[in-house]
Amino acid sequence: MKSQNNYFDELRGADGARSPYGFYDTWFAGQNNDRLTQKSAEAEAFFRRTGITFNVYGQTDAEERLIPFDLVPRILSNKEWSKLSKGIEQRVYAINAFLHDIYNRQEILRAGIVPIELIAQNDAFLPQMMDFSPPGDVYTHIVGTDIVRTGEDDFFVLEDNARTPSGVSYMLENRETMLQMFPELFSTIKVQPVSDYPKNLRRSLEASAPKSCEGRPCVVVLTPGIHNSAYYEHSFLADQMGVELVEGHDLRVVDGHIAMRTTKGYKTIDVIYRRVDDEYLDPLTFNPNSMLGVPGIMDVYRAGNISIANAPGTGVADDKAIYSYMPDIVEFYTGERALLKNVLTHRCSEPDTLQYVLDNLADLVVKEVHGSGGYGMLVGPAASKKELSDFAAKLKARPANYIAQPTLALSTVPIFTDAGLSPRHVDLRPFALVSPRGINITPGGLTRVALQEGSLVVNSSQGGGTKDTWVLED
Repeated sequence: MKSQNNYFDELRGADGARSPYGFYDTWFAGQNNDRLTQKSAEAEAFFRRTGITFNVYGQTDAEERLIPFDLVPRILSNKEWSKLSKGIEQRVYAINAFLHDIYNRQEILRAGIVPIELIAQNDAFLPQMMDFSPPGDVYTHIVGTDIVRTGEDDFFVLEDNARTPSGVSYMLENRETMLQMFPELFSTIKVQPVSDYPKNLRRSLEASAPKSCEGRPCVVVLTPGIHNSAYYEHSFLADQMGVELVEGHDLRVVDGHIAMRTTKGYKTIDVIYRRVDDEYLDPLTFNPNSMLGVPGIMDVYRAGNISIANAPGTGVADDKAIYSYMPDIVEFYTGERALLKNVLTHRCSEPDTLQYVLDNLADLVVKEVHGSGGYGMLVGPAASKKELSDFAAKLKARPANYIAQPTLALSTVPIFTDAGLSPRHVDLRPFALVSPRGINITPGGLTRVALQEGSLVVNSSQGGGTKDTWVLED
């Protein structure tokens, strides 16, 4: 396997294959490359038949794209996962407590831990959520935490996704594909399952139903529709949970509750897993031109007659400027030091920091504070002089819209190529479910991989792919 200097390789150490990969490495060495190439083609055909595609925003062509799938799994030991899951649970708990606080007593602002202007001037902060607590005090029912690794025991949280984190359908389909292609591996290597995620998601959503709910809660998935880039995931999760997939025009307010249209009339629903952005959720409260939401849903919500997952206004916790305060936020609400480290983050809103970023732009990664999917970011070491100059102008025009971070030496894992195994950079998005009953974290998550050699950008919209993530049972 080719090596890349200065990067932690998760497959191979100085003395050969690392322990988690021991059996797999031996198995791979005995495989025929032609067979594996055929298996890779079969996986692509499966994804295409199943309809696992996405759209890239800003592209003029209408063709939907496949996210490339790599058939070499990423393997984590039970010990490694135990460390990660404890850190994720601590962080998710703190994020939920932070959201409850800033929309109610705002003690963290009074304590001066987080500057009040970061909340007051934040586009994701919703005054309509003030002095209101969702059912069960849960704001972040589903959280995706992006984690990168730089060494044997060095894990960093790259960002938090507390609005509508996507990608879980790929985690599930990646595993199903691997089970079909290589059943012999799973009979020998004991890998923790991920298939119970939809069942756990439904249970978690049902547990978050409002007090007005009678009997078993009625859960639906609210989608913007077939033109949304993640529509496949919306329909997939609704199908896997055994609940209805609805659009805004299927719902209306009936007798102070939200009801969905059925062949037998309107049926009251209790929990909405919404994949519609805040701005479009209720045209009577937010964007009056929205055709995607439900008029009056916020009044029903504040009256305590519907649960919305995730709660409106959770985007404040996604803010990358707020992210820079996460170690303090974790300690404020848990009384403990953060188990997972943050990446050093420069807030461009601060004049001295802005000058530092401008002076060192070629060495930094710069992101929009509300950006996602790899859009609107600059990877300094890979940028041209013109790109650096253009981005510097953006920074000067709207410094508060950006943060900057050093370029991390992301770990590498192997991908399958014509030449055999080659290292590529990766990140990991584990998924946590939150309900009044507690926090449930699926073992593993979605590994995203930069398929281009040397690239650090793993987002599917920027040419990245995915692979199955194995957490060993022992």
